[in-house]
Amino acid sequence: MTTTNEEIKHTEETTNEPEMTMDELIAQQESLSEHLNKREIVEVTVVQITGDYILVDTGAKKEGAIAVSEFTGKTLPAVGEKVSAVLVKRGNDERHSILSHKKALEMQGWDICKQAYENKERVKGVILQTVKGGYIVEVFGVSGFMPLSLSELHTAYKHYLPVGAKIKAVIVEFSKEKQKLIISRRQVLEEDEAVRRTEVLGQIKEGDVLRVVVAKVDKDRLFLRFHGIEGVVNLENIAWKEPEAALANYRRGQRLKAKLLKLDKETPRLEFGLKQLFLNPADALRRRYPYKSSVKAKVEKISEEDGVECTIGKNNTKGHISPFEMGRDFNAQVGDVITALVVGVDPETFTVNLSVKKYDQVQNRKVVAQYLKQAPRPTLGQLLEDSFKTEEAETETEEEK
Repeated sequence: MTTTNEEIKHTEETTNEPEMTMDELIAQQESLSEHLNKREIVEVTVVQITGDYILVDTGAKKEGAIAVSEFTGKTLPAVGEKVSAVLVKRGNDERHSILSHKKALEMQGWDICKQAYENKERVKGVILQTVKGGYIVEVFGVSGFMPLSLSELHTAYKHYLPVGAKIKAVIVEFSKEKQKLIISRRQVLEEDEAVRRTEVLGQIKEGDVLRVVVAKVDKDRLFLRFHGIEGVVNLENIAWKEPEAALANYRRGQRLKAKLLKLDKETPRLEFGLKQLFLNPADALRRRYPYKSSVKAKVEKISEEDGVECTIGKNNTKGHISPFEMGRDFNAQVGDVITALVVGVDPETFTVNLSVKKYDQVQNRKVVAQYLKQAPRPTLGQLLEDSFKTEEAETETEEEK
């Protein structure tokens, strides 16, 4: 049989290891037994694995026994491998001492948890079971309690995490003497959320059009969420016309686009606008009906206090003529078509303000201007002078005859 170089090297290393003397071996076993009897954590070597127990060398005549069930969900240690254990029940020459690997890990876990608590470090945990008001969570072999209020980013009123779920948390209360360990997943989520929000807020600016989700529809405002950050659309920014009716058409969970009007990175709080994505109807009216242009309007209603309500053109654009702008000679009736001058647009009611009075004034000025353009009429002096010249000419003619 051929011997490989690795086998030769391993044999040399084994041969060169210093062998323990009998006195050293006895001293080591006595030390192990002493620590075990003090209920301290020790490292023991696996010598045999049976159906229910793992037998380990404790330095006594009879091996110690660790229940196989303590390794449920974990890989069983192999013969010759060392495991951590602590004495639970002392044995004798006839029965095994009972040791616990799980309890040893728990004792070590308390020390690790204490260090994590003092240093405010994050820990990893596993949900063991759900109980009234929270969860039992294992952290480094220690069973702790996580209240529902500390389990989610926002206050939770029911269990969302399944048994076996792995979580990251921080220890908020610690007492080894009282066997008390309270952990918070919420704090970790809030810290991560703060970092994420800072990154998100650094990528947007006022005036940006963003994709958002409707979080809540209130009676006078709309709440939106942008990457988990809350924003609001006030009623006046819902729609240009009839914002109350427009607000009623939105639903929770609806996805839409909104314009960022204000950005407060400290809060953080976002203010959005929806109507700003569309042309202001008042601007559209100003383009369609320029200032001082004349239009045809159909009289719809006449009131001594409010003036005249009318419609303009084929689009049935709303028009309004105040009593002051009707003029003295206004005598139209409902249904009549009149001509008026555009004097402005109301940005709140989106109606075109008209004036019959100013239209008449413009027409009168046009008549005067037209009259002034014609040839000037002769004055009285010119007429008398022309008549005198005519008489002189007739006199001269008679004398010649």
